[in-house]
Amino acid sequence: MSDDRPTRTRSRLLAGKAPTLADVAKVAGVSPITVSRTLNQPEIVRAELREKVFRAVQQTGYVPAMLTEASAQRSRLISLLVPTVANSIFADTVQALIGTLTEAGHETLIGLTNYSAEREEQLLDTILRRRPDGIVLTGTLHTKASRTRLSRSGIPIVESWDLAPRPLDMLVGFSHEAVGVAVARYLTAKGYRRFAVMTLDDPRGQRRCDSLVGELASQGIGDVPRVVLPPPATVNLGREGLQRLLAAGECPEVLVCSSDTLAHGVLVEAAERGIRVPDELAVMGFGDLNIAAHLQPPLSTVHVNGADIGLQAARALLQRLDHPDEEPVKVRIDTGFSIVERQSA
Repeated sequence: MSDDRPTRTRSRLLAGKAPTLADVAKVAGVSPITVSRTLNQPEIVRAELREKVFRAVQQTGYVPAMLTEASAQRSRLISLLVPTVANSIFADTVQALIGTLTEAGHETLIGLTNYSAEREEQLLDTILRRRPDGIVLTGTLHTKASRTRLSRSGIPIVESWDLAPRPLDMLVGFSHEAVGVAVARYLTAKGYRRFAVMTLDDPRGQRRCDSLVGELASQGIGDVPRVVLPPPATVNLGREGLQRLLAAGECPEVLVCSSDTLAHGVLVEAAERGIRVPDELAVMGFGDLNIAAHLQPPLSTVHVNGADIGLQAARALLQRLDHPDEEPVKVRIDTGFSIVERQSA
């Protein structure tokens, strides 16, 4: 008689039930003790067995808990994953979220993803073992394994700084596509026709640029040069980006940057080269950092209310945690954005 336990296990998981260590063992075709040993002491397990177990963990979405079921209780811990702390564009979000959660008696653990979905997956492996009360993620782009584990974890999740049609759970942010369209329309209304874009190799920044280029194309403006730079954003990186653009022989009327930090670098490099802003080159940023209004010339940019994103994300989590027995409320909050006109464009 054939063993249909793996098939029954997959059927149970498809029904939305939380995976267990025994489920992982059945899918991997090994004993539960082998799974336990692999997760806790992988160095003593043969490589082929480790590969089977880790593959089964990803397939099932199993979350190894640090506490036993008998001792499990609210951890008072919230995990926050952000791309970087080198760029202060996320600082208001982090501060507002931590402040609100601290007042409610929660501690916050911050992890840095470096704009990488794969790095996020690695961090989640550690975070989920701690069974936090909630998780706040930056963006909606995750690996397939991360989506599976998070959706089956039973932990409240807020995806922030984005809007998407298929969120994991709760969603607080704004449309990057709408930003790109709005910037394109704002600048073309000013009379600009020769564009270039400078962006980090970051999916949200790339989406804004794609949307901007698409809107320009709909207005008959094509051939938009793009400079893509490795994260994180720095002033020096913005200078290098303008150097690359000019070395390629491009002569745009306006340069749209995916962050104020990159735009700051563009302004510094332009001043060094004697390029007059905005007469010879207009510059547009994103984020409306505190320094933006004090640059020379003051930077035109897109204002995003990072503090409101953090506050709304914290409130959504606390509402869910304070009413664990109620049917989860669908949370989709659009915090919006606005264009800030200053002298650089």
